[in-house]
Order: sequence, then C-alpha cells, then structure tokens
Amino acid sequence: MVSAKMVSSHSVQDKKAEIEFFDSFTGPQGYDVFDAESKNRLVDKCLKVLSSVRKPEEGTIFTDLGCGSGVFTDILKQKGFRVLGLDLSHKILEAGKRIHDFDFVNGDVEFLPLKDSSIDFIMFSGMLHHLPDKDLCAEEAFRVLKPGGVFVAFDPNKQNPFMWLYRDISSPLHSQKGVTKNECPISAAEVEAVFGRHGFKMKIDYLSGLHYKAIASSLLRPLLPLYNMLDAIIFTSKFMRKRRSFIITVGQKPG
Repeated sequence: MVSAKMVSSHSVQDKKAEIEFFDSFTGPQGYDVFDAESKNRLVDKCLKVLSSVRKPEEGTIFTDLGCGSGVFTDILKQKGFRVLGLDLSHKILEAGKRIHDFDFVNGDVEFLPLKDSSIDFIMFSGMLHHLPDKDLCAEEAFRVLKPGGVFVAFDPNKQNPFMWLYRDISSPLHSQKGVTKNECPISAAEVEAVFGRHGFKMKIDYLSGLHYKAIASSLLRPLLPLYNMLDAIIFTSKFMRKRRSFIITVGQKPG
C-alpha cells in the first residue's frame, strides 16, 4: 500500500465548482437523474457484485459517500440497511433532509470526518468520476474501513461510446452542460490501479440499460429516448460487456 502523499497529483478537484453545482439542486426532487426502475436496478447490481465479495446482512450500516440528496441512500434504507449519507454540498444535504428520514453529514471524501477502521460498507454514489485524482479518496476509504470492509461504486464508463462522446473532454461532441468541471467518465483500469495500489482487492463489473429522465443539453434532449433504447439493446451481449455505460467497482480491505 502507498500513501497519496507519495503520489504526484496531476489534477486537483475544484471543490468550489462541486459545491456550487450541487447547491443548485435544492428543490423538492433534489438531484435525481434516473427513473425509479433504473435506480433500483443500479443499487441491486451494486449489491449483487458486492455480495460476491462479502454479503451485507440486513441492518448493516452503509455509509453513502457523495450521497447528494440521498436518492440511492434511501433505496439502501428501503432494502433494510441502516444508512448514513455524506456529501460536500451543505445545501443539497439540507434538501435531502426535507425528503428523507436518515442521518446526513457534511464532509469531503478526500478528508473524511470518520474514525479509522470504523465502517463495514461504503457506497460511492456516482462520485469517483468527480475526482480528477482518486488517490486521496482511495487512501481515506482504506483508512476508515474495518479489516474485511468493502466499498462499491458506480460511475460512467469511458469505454462506452455514448459516455465518451458526450462527457469525455477529448470528444469533439463533449458537453459541459449539466455536469461540473471535474467530471469525466472513468476506465475500469484506472480505478483498479488506483485503489489496488492503496491495498484493496478489486472486482469490476458493468451495467447498461439505465434510463435517464432528463438531460441538460437542449440540443440533445430530443434524442434521449433514442439513447435510452440503444443503450439497453446494443450492450446486452457478453461481447459488449466492457463497453456498457456504467462501471461497478468493488474493493475489499484485507481482513
């Protein structure tokens, strides 16, 4: 295992940009981009991959890092787990408190306000791709997890052609609408390498067929139903598995 202090950072997350973006989602819906079926399917997939490493029992505490307004945290609660949500944006947490009945903490995944070896399970709710450099996050996750503890994360896949075209900065069709300046789809190899060198035993899976409810770009908005349909059809085969739209990452701290 290496310390993030020994790893040179090429890009630091702009915290102000993250806070300003998510502070804007203070309405009754909070930050909620998928339809209900897709949200449940995503959490079910995360739990399935996580359970292949270590199965969480009912009543287990999940700490949802990057919880936003608690959309996925609430699904975990509905499935019988105890939950704690943490996010960098104070205002979106306040919105979450008006919607959901569980504990929220204002904090940064790179400097967690949590004790060493105090957590059994972490879920990163679509937030690893908000970190240009993931080393500090990996180091902090390793620090706060108990021996044998496990994290699960879901993020847009850089190897998916739609995610690359719309969200990757190297794409000619890249759009900054509806995202923060920190966001970029990630590759399985990147996450595996970063969390692996910080001591985690890694497992990767993939998922497509999640339906977005809305998209920020008015130019591409009429194409959203077509995207939802194509994403559900094109990537179902095992041959296209590694190009599915989302990466599901699981990492276990040695016991």
